[in-house]
Amino acid sequence: MTEPNYDVVAIGNAIVDVIAQTDHDFIEREQMTAGSMRLIDADFAKGLYDRMGPGREISGGSAANTVAGMAAMGARCAFVGQVAADQLGEVFTHDLRAAGVDFDIPARVGEPPTGRVLILVTPDGQRTMNTFLGASHYLPVAALDDGLIAAGAILYLEGYMWDPEEPRAAMRSAILTARQAGRRVAFTLSAVFVIDRYRTDFQALIDDGLIDILFANEEEIMALTEAADYEAAVAAVQDKVPLLVVTRSEKGAIAIHNGERVSVPAEPVEKVVDTTGAGDLFAAGFLTGQAQGRSVEDCLRMGAIAAAEVISHYGARPEADLKALVASKLG
Repeated sequence: MTEPNYDVVAIGNAIVDVIAQTDHDFIEREQMTAGSMRLIDADFAKGLYDRMGPGREISGGSAANTVAGMAAMGARCAFVGQVAADQLGEVFTHDLRAAGVDFDIPARVGEPPTGRVLILVTPDGQRTMNTFLGASHYLPVAALDDGLIAAGAILYLEGYMWDPEEPRAAMRSAILTARQAGRRVAFTLSAVFVIDRYRTDFQALIDDGLIDILFANEEEIMALTEAADYEAAVAAVQDKVPLLVVTRSEKGAIAIHNGERVSVPAEPVEKVVDTTGAGDLFAAGFLTGQAQGRSVEDCLRMGAIAAAEVISHYGARPEADLKALVASKLG
């Protein structure tokens, strides 16, 4: 087996976040559920953008955020995703490359435009996400470079991308390529609404032994298993994947590696400003630790450090020096 050129090759949504501060009255008037995520169409996206306050444009997308965070910690990463040939597509491409991530998928000509998430942040730091997926959900199998997929030590897949037919087929193809190359496959469940739609698919991936590292939060692991409580949900999955990682917000995180359970507390944060990207950056820290050959406990702590940094400011990309933060806390 050849040595990998990348620590992680990720497949995910290529999206630009538009983040605006708001209050709970606006959330209620728009008939949203605070802290939730919903899919919207192009017309609704335009109307909501007109009604919301001034926003900041910051490149996002769950898996893209993860590899951007990994690159900030010194990892070698590449990203596979689809943008349109428009201004936001150029913004996304520039930002990801500037973060040190290889991204060479050609932009898609014509409609729909590049995806965007309209994120409304209330004073308590909760973010309510309204997602127009746009071009990101038109990633075809033909866009994959098997050589690139095989060049990553870990293939990291974003559950959000399982929804449309084209990216789902692309991810299935990538899993087979990674497996044939002897690489590990990591999968993040992304959101409860995705699990509700594709629970059978996700369970089949796990039962068939195609997932080496599974990322979930407390609500997601319970939705996947339909278990009555958190511990029962963890018990239902822990023996089916070599490495299960579950985040629990302020309650910290756990990992179960070949039956051995490790837990860490959440990193202290002076003020939670915006929880956008907390799970994405947790995965970034954890996977970087894996790439560095660290212990599972250290990987969890790196995840907690990266997540704490990103929730201390607006946006889902790190602003502080993550490499220095990790070094100061873990050495």
